[in-house]
Amino acid sequence: MTTIAQRGSAPATEKPKGDPAYATLILAIICISYFMVILDNSIVFTGLPQIRSDLGFSETGLSWITNAYVLVFGGLLLLGARAGDLFGHRRVFLSSLVVFSLTSLLVGAAQTQWWLISARALQGIGAAVLAPSALSLLTRSFAEGRARNRAMAAYSAVAGLGAAVGLVVGGLVADLVSWRAGFFLNVPIGIVMVVLAVRFLPETDRRRGRFDVTGALLATLGSTALVLGIVNAADFGWTAPLTLIPLLAGAVMLGLFVRVERRAAQPIVPLRLFASRERSGAYITRMLYMGAMMSFFFFTAQFVQSVYHWTPLQTGLSFLPMTLVNFVFAVQVPRLLERARKPLVLLTGVALTTAGMVWLSCLGLHTSYLTGVGLPMVLIGAGQGLALAPLTSSGVDGVAPADAGAGAGLVNTVHQIGSALSLSILTAVAAAVSTGHEAADIAARSGTALTGSAVLLALAVVAVVTLIVPSQATRNERSL
Repeated sequence: MTTIAQRGSAPATEKPKGDPAYATLILAIICISYFMVILDNSIVFTGLPQIRSDLGFSETGLSWITNAYVLVFGGLLLLGARAGDLFGHRRVFLSSLVVFSLTSLLVGAAQTQWWLISARALQGIGAAVLAPSALSLLTRSFAEGRARNRAMAAYSAVAGLGAAVGLVVGGLVADLVSWRAGFFLNVPIGIVMVVLAVRFLPETDRRRGRFDVTGALLATLGSTALVLGIVNAADFGWTAPLTLIPLLAGAVMLGLFVRVERRAAQPIVPLRLFASRERSGAYITRMLYMGAMMSFFFFTAQFVQSVYHWTPLQTGLSFLPMTLVNFVFAVQVPRLLERARKPLVLLTGVALTTAGMVWLSCLGLHTSYLTGVGLPMVLIGAGQGLALAPLTSSGVDGVAPADAGAGAGLVNTVHQIGSALSLSILTAVAAAVSTGHEAADIAARSGTALTGSAVLLALAVVAVVTLIVPSQATRNERSL
């Protein structure tokens, strides 16, 4: 039975039974708002050639359009999650919707490289607060069990479909209007979501405490420095001072971050979240999996446009095999979880994605779309549809109510940081490939990067087998 938190000032832990229509409306508000965040991770991909032409970006500079967003997003997610715990998740959810909508307007209006990258970073701030608040509201509104599984399947389907749909929407508006139009769309959608959220979303308790600002800054600056060093490697080489200094600084700051969290009275990442082997495995798997998928979207979209010379709209539509299959499998996940154990569904999904990525990584200058791109996408879509819901559940199940915001923030953080780090590494590796011909270069670089994605997915399979599957087996033994 679905349970929803009381509105107003009622404690979030007291969840009376709610009618299905009200619960569905709450889920719709949460999912549509989160969809905006995920959409903006990928909506730029089909517009990258236009952006490069309009604003004069270099190949490695283009990656910062994505990295400026996901780095700030990932780095401040933990602080955004803590804000929800302190001020109420509904209140910060509304504030973040307003910020995200306004900064989307700034992105669409960008006239220079620095303007676009800065606006994308500001947009990441709104996303960093919105995403964990949305997941926290979901976990507090739906009890663990069948109701949570169904809600989580819808949420995870949004995470999977948002990236693919973003390519279609981005391609459509880039082809018919401009790459800017995709970001302008967020404004009216954001306004509607704010109105509905004010009317229907339940508020949660506010908790006394303070922000772990030091921890948040170290996490953000450390991850940013690592990405900067990796990006610089593509231009200056791995042994250059401009590469080594940021890499070293990033490693030091992330080490200090762990030390600060161990000693903080109210850490932004309670280290007890890692006490569960299943949750730790879910964090590692998600980082590897989403890193592979971000690179898949980034490089495949450029390959289709540059090698096949397809329009942005055709490029977006080329991802439909993945999008449709993803949706079909994602909606079946709640039923599958009632019949099969969660780790088995997750393992099947990650393994299918890996097989599809290995197949796709064989593409070249003369690869046909149907056999070299479209069919591998079917496997990738099926795998993602199966994997994301159980992967998200494994990252938040069993988290204490007091840590709900931090738990939700950590799930989203590893998602975004994994995406940024992997994209930077694979971009740097791919940039070293050169054939002397533009289309051949892009084909070779895409194949190299997608091979890297396949390696990341293979490591994700290992993480599921060694960490998540055994922990679930242990839990089942204890319950006997």
